[in-house]
Amino acid sequence: MRQQLLDQNEGFEKRTSSSGRNFTEYRHYRITGGQLLIRASGKTSWADSRFDTGYVGATDDQTRRFLREYLAELNTDGL
Repeated sequence: MRQQLLDQNEGFEKRTSSSGRNFTEYRHYRITGGQLLIRASGKTSWADSRFDTGYVGATDDQTRRFLREYLAELNTDGL
């Protein structure tokens, strides 16, 4: 079922952000090639503490949580 959802939503993108005390993070999610890719970027209060992970394949756990959280935004026709 998970793989069908990923295949059916090829090209789906979602951007989120979160911030807390001395920390800001942006997450970019993209479904491509039948898998979920995640890119995290942001900064902390330290002057040289910007980070960007680039797109990395999500683990099974991350994929499951993402699909559950954003199921209402995904194409579920025929499933």
